Amino acid sequence: MKAGVLALQGDFREHARVFAELGASPVEVRTPEDLSRVDALAIPGGESTTISKLARSAELVGPIVERASEGMPILGTCAGMIVMAKRVIGLEPLLGLVDVTVRRNAYGRQVDSFEADVDIEGVDHQVRGVFIRAPVVEDVGADVRAIASLDGRPVVLEQGSLIVASFHPELVGETRLHEYLLGKV
Repeated sequence: MKAGVLALQGDFREHARVFAELGASPVEVRTPEDLSRVDALAIPGGESTTISKLARSAELVGPIVERASEGMPILGTCAGMIVMAKRVIGLEPLLGLVDVTVRRNAYGRQVDSFEADVDIEGVDHQVRGVFIRAPVVEDVGADVRAIASLDGRPVVLEQGSLIVASFHPELVGETRLHEYLLGKV
């Protein structure tokens, strides 16, 4: 199985490492042609504005939306959640795939970063998450299911074959969320 990682900016190497550890062949996606060769996609954490600019200039927005509409499983972590959201407070959404409203950097500044163990429905063990300037979900659409919460706020959500997380599991070598994604292929 070929697991793509949007490799424009952010911690894409860490996602690729997790996919390789799970036995998938990681593919760094930088072009629509790269995207056409993968069975699933991870959109990494990083800087959502930069990822958005680069995705537009690489002409990847339309192809990602199309593959999502065809059912390709996609995981967005942190900034990946922001670029997948239908509504972003104060910004124009990029992909508009997941029916949520998010607020960028809502968990605080870089110095407010923290780690937490999160219970996720469908995953048999707690998932370790790293929250770095993480987005907060302000509103959830009817077809979106919160599958994990932290302190009463949804932090992992699922809409069909799409999964978004407020945190970075890949930074601590956590594999369970990626494994959950690959199970959707």
